[in-house]
Amino acid sequence: MTQKPSAAPARPAASTDPALIAARDWIFDLDNTLYPAECNLFHQVDLRMGGYISDLLGISYDEARAIQKRYFRDHGTTLRGLMLNHSVDPHAFLGHVHNIDYSPVPANAALGAALDRLPGRKLIFTNGTVAHAEAVLDRLGIAARFDGIFDIAHADFIPKPNAEPYRVMIERHTVDAGRAVMVEDIAKNLMVPAELGMRTVWVRTDHAWSGDGASQDYVHHETDDLTAWLTAFVDSLERA
Repeated sequence: MTQKPSAAPARPAASTDPALIAARDWIFDLDNTLYPAECNLFHQVDLRMGGYISDLLGISYDEARAIQKRYFRDHGTTLRGLMLNHSVDPHAFLGHVHNIDYSPVPANAALGAALDRLPGRKLIFTNGTVAHAEAVLDRLGIAARFDGIFDIAHADFIPKPNAEPYRVMIERHTVDAGRAVMVEDIAKNLMVPAELGMRTVWVRTDHAWSGDGASQDYVHHETDDLTAWLTAFVDSLERA
């Protein structure tokens, strides 16, 4: 297992953060954020990406994996690198790599209950697709709790952490960034939301890329367990 990234400095308690208490919009990343990273859906996607690139370029699987990882690191998503360097059709690619088994994702009634009690709109902002998000939300049993999904196609296939998709998402869903919260498992993806005025919550995972940027001031809150964190937060709201 990959070593868990070092924890960032202690963050203030969510229950005393006026920006969280006043939030009108809660914006959630999807993968490894709303479901535990241990479900490891990304492993399935990862394997399918490698196979796709191997077939596309007529190279070995190991060579394809090296390209895959380089594009992910350099462009934010493997897809972005494939589009820029090989004119890949994004719809065909995404349809292929998200043809996976979603059964590892368990239902999470406690998360659904916390979302029900959380004031404000709830939105999904993902580098994946709407279809992928809907499949995950259906498995979790929380689809009805969300007011909208902003996916990679809505972002014109420009992924987080680029600034442009955040701005498009804000405009599309009429989000007041000063009264919004972004929840995300990749710490560096919280930089732009913080710059735009959002409060941020980092969901730590064991993946090496999760902690990149975690020690920065743009990470306002952090947790290993989103369900427990949200439950404690709404408990504090109701006691106030």
